[in-house]
Amino acid sequence: MLDKINRIKEDASRFKAATQDELEEFRLKYLSKKGQLNALFDEFKTVAGEQKRELGQKLNELKNLLAETFEHYREALDSETETVRDNDLTRPGESIPMGSRHPISITRNEICDIFTRLGFTIAEGPEIEDDWHVFSALNFPKEHPARDMQDTFFITKNPDVVLRTHTSSVQVRIMETTQPPIRMIMPGRVFRNEAISARAHCIFHQVEGLYVAENVSFADLKQTLLFFTKEMFGEKSRIRLRPSFFPFTEPSAEMDVSCTCEGKGCNLCKGTGWLEIMGCGMVDPNVLDNCGIDSRKYSGFAFGMGIERIAFLKFQIKDIRMYFENDVRFLEQFAAAGF
Repeated sequence: MLDKINRIKEDASRFKAATQDELEEFRLKYLSKKGQLNALFDEFKTVAGEQKRELGQKLNELKNLLAETFEHYREALDSETETVRDNDLTRPGESIPMGSRHPISITRNEICDIFTRLGFTIAEGPEIEDDWHVFSALNFPKEHPARDMQDTFFITKNPDVVLRTHTSSVQVRIMETTQPPIRMIMPGRVFRNEAISARAHCIFHQVEGLYVAENVSFADLKQTLLFFTKEMFGEKSRIRLRPSFFPFTEPSAEMDVSCTCEGKGCNLCKGTGWLEIMGCGMVDPNVLDNCGIDSRKYSGFAFGMGIERIAFLKFQIKDIRMYFENDVRFLEQFAAAGF
């Protein structure tokens, strides 16, 4: 038996496997149930007691040698196969996980799509603006609090250069270069010097609209906003216009939309059944005249809404700061909301 053990050790020491088939032959010959190693263990049962210790030690050494030899070539051949597979340019490529659009982008695109169907075109303008386009042309008096550093970001010591506080500045640029009829919406990012909290941020997004033509009335404004609300929030949605004041519109109103709780009262609407989503009104004649449009011939309406507020309602988001944190877990929730 000792001769058989020594012979198999020599064979295992000289063994080299170049292919998986050769390695499988080695396993079948020595390590399978019908292999030579099992046969030696069966033979070991008949060995005399005084020889068991020496032969048992030799047999275990042989078992370890055969197992180590097999594992060595198995790992080497697996690694070689993996390398060949990785370098195979004919293999199908790995799929790239798809992301999702940001809820602000989803909401903005939906708003723009609704107004585009009404005949509005899209206009954009610079985020760094001058006093004329942000304040003076829009009827803001010199003492208005919006001109104060507590509300507006000034770019330099020159008080004439600011980060726009609303996209109404784009309305001014359009009216300065275009004669009526004008029917445009102005989406964009705006900045206000506010403390950041769950409900407010120093950066947010707006969509403003402007329609200037002959004989435009407040009824036109109301029907436009009612159509938008039903398209955005559903056919059962209702609107409410409350008198308000803005320097650039007269008369002016705040528009509320019926809450998704259907008047039952919830935390989102604070139990009122209504949510404010935008300001609106008829364009002040002074603004038309400032921009070179004859206010005796033309009239118009304007409105402005915060995209974050609309997204709050559509997606039931509770904290405005989540829009800016780039948390993938948050963004992945909107993969089904469309592209």
